Amino acid sequence: MSTPTNTPTLLPLPDLTAALELRDLTDPAAGPHAMQLLLDDVLAALTAAWGCRLDLRRPRPLVSVEDNYDRLGYAPADVTRDARYSRYVSETVMLRSHTSAGVPPVLRELAAGPAAGPGPVDVLLALPGLCHRRDSIDRLHVGTPHQVDLWRIVVAAPGARPGGALGEADLRRMVALLVEAVLPGARWRTTPAVHPYTRGGLQVDVHTPGGWVELAECGLVAGHVLAGAGLDPDRCSGLALGAGLDRALMLRKGIGDIRLLRSGEPRTAAQLLDLSPWRPVSARPPVRRDLSVVVDAPTDAEQLGDTVRSALGAQADDLESVTVLAATACEDLPAAARQRLGIRPGQLNVLLRLVLRPLGATLTDEEANRLRDRVYAAVHRGPRAEWAAR
Repeated sequence: MSTPTNTPTLLPLPDLTAALELRDLTDPAAGPHAMQLLLDDVLAALTAAWGCRLDLRRPRPLVSVEDNYDRLGYAPADVTRDARYSRYVSETVMLRSHTSAGVPPVLRELAAGPAAGPGPVDVLLALPGLCHRRDSIDRLHVGTPHQVDLWRIVVAAPGARPGGALGEADLRRMVALLVEAVLPGARWRTTPAVHPYTRGGLQVDVHTPGGWVELAECGLVAGHVLAGAGLDPDRCSGLALGAGLDRALMLRKGIGDIRLLRSGEPRTAAQLLDLSPWRPVSARPPVRRDLSVVVDAPTDAEQLGDTVRSALGAQADDLESVTVLAATACEDLPAAARQRLGIRPGQLNVLLRLVLRPLGATLTDEEANRLRDRVYAAVHRGPRAEWAAR
């Protein structure tokens, strides 16, 4: 079994507890939500078109590193394994970074059960739930997105003549069924994409009034994933598709801000019980704060976004976006700027823009400055500080 190339930074216990307590909007056991209705539409469309059996699983978000990465074909040196992007609980256990982590155990069950029998198998594996990753902060991204993995697995009966394997035409039909279920009548396109667990991978985009938006990624299940689970690639074939359910629901209802999906504001929450078009609730005015900070290189919007979320905790939802406006290496700054900032080689001067807009209240300048300073304290690594509220 492979582990990350360096010793992983482990998730603090309070952060792990908060992650495990977060409500999964796809799960009816946690209360009704429109996301469940949309998922039901997708599953009904696929099973009706294929006439296959549905196997719906809701595994817990704690998974083995082996299932999250190794058994899906990720290389030991893949950057996605880095603790900047993955949330490790121990050297061998992590919070899943994608719902695909639940697929290898189900494939192993299939290999030991129905696929070992004399008859053919045609099943749709559906694994919805929360994922945990580092991500940027804006209206479309969140560090705990909802995803669903949809894998159709077909196993031919022993001795059956070849020719029944799933192929590219089946994959495109799957995409068409998904798009029609999520956004009826929408135009869609595919572009090549690379995944370690598929061949012929594709990214699926749908056309919206605001332009093209990514909805899903998919491909034909790679033979090494099937063989690694104990399935014979000569008898078994599959389609693998992963879709972001937060974005799918936003597209279906016309919601412009991902934070609204968890809103407890009564007028908003009431609209998240059906798939009717979104009726805007009065928006509070945004408050902007620009920060000039010194950070250690390398860094990116996802890493900064995760640092900010951790620093603000529950108040992270007051941030509409965190945008990197500019990033300048120490050696590229004028001498006067280097002296003023106290920046060192190997560091960057980053200009960040915070857009603060709580969903349920209007911020005063003093409250906005306090939030600004908490973000500043979390990300700034220079010897000199500039506070707004002190």
